[in-house]
Amino acid sequence: MKGSEKLIEAIKQQDIQPVPKWQFSLKNGLAWAGFLVAVVLGAMAFSVILFAIQQTDFNMVSHLSHSRLEMFLGLLPFIWIVFLIVFLAVAFYSIQYSKKGYKFTAAKLVGFSALLSILLGTLFFIGGGGHQLEHAFAVNVDVYESLQQRKTKLWSMPEDGYLSGQIEEVSAEYFVLKDFNNKAWKIHYESAFIAPVVRLEKGETVKLIGKLASKDEFTAEEIRPWGGRGTRMRGK
Repeated sequence: MKGSEKLIEAIKQQDIQPVPKWQFSLKNGLAWAGFLVAVVLGAMAFSVILFAIQQTDFNMVSHLSHSRLEMFLGLLPFIWIVFLIVFLAVAFYSIQYSKKGYKFTAAKLVGFSALLSILLGTLFFIGGGGHQLEHAFAVNVDVYESLQQRKTKLWSMPEDGYLSGQIEEVSAEYFVLKDFNNKAWKIHYESAFIAPVVRLEKGETVKLIGKLASKDEFTAEEIRPWGGRGTRMRGK
């Protein structure tokens, strides 16, 4: 008996039925849908990562000491990095099992998925989506510590030379700063570098690099905007 005849006989004996075309179409459609959803979710995660990077003040390279490195590591959104990796993996496997996924190499699939997530995530970040998403996640997930909360902790170490808060009063020689714990500080800034976007006026939220002068006095060496654009802190 020929090989083809044996195959036909085996099909008859096992009562093997052809798979309907719609099942293949459904599987392919679900694969591409999963790919698109994973890419969008990956883009959202990447936009939050960009927002975190924006908050780390890379323009302050001259202060990248051990403490600054610790600050940078403290602000890294590890959970969002994990999300990005997971969503990229889902996108990779989804497109791999699509109708024509076999034609692409693993490197091309990963590169294509990552590039789409990066491009969409960048656009999402530019539109303010990264900040909004991170804030919404912080509000709705109790165990999640937001970037702003971590940033506040890192910039509330006057003993190590880092202080932040809202300006309450300004004079020629000093200004009064209320930190995020509602403690008032007398800030000496005569020789401090003041970032061009900072306005030394009541209501301005700033972060300072300097030295602790006493239990309620601080000598500023640099005065920077809290959020990069001279943003104000909401009153408590």
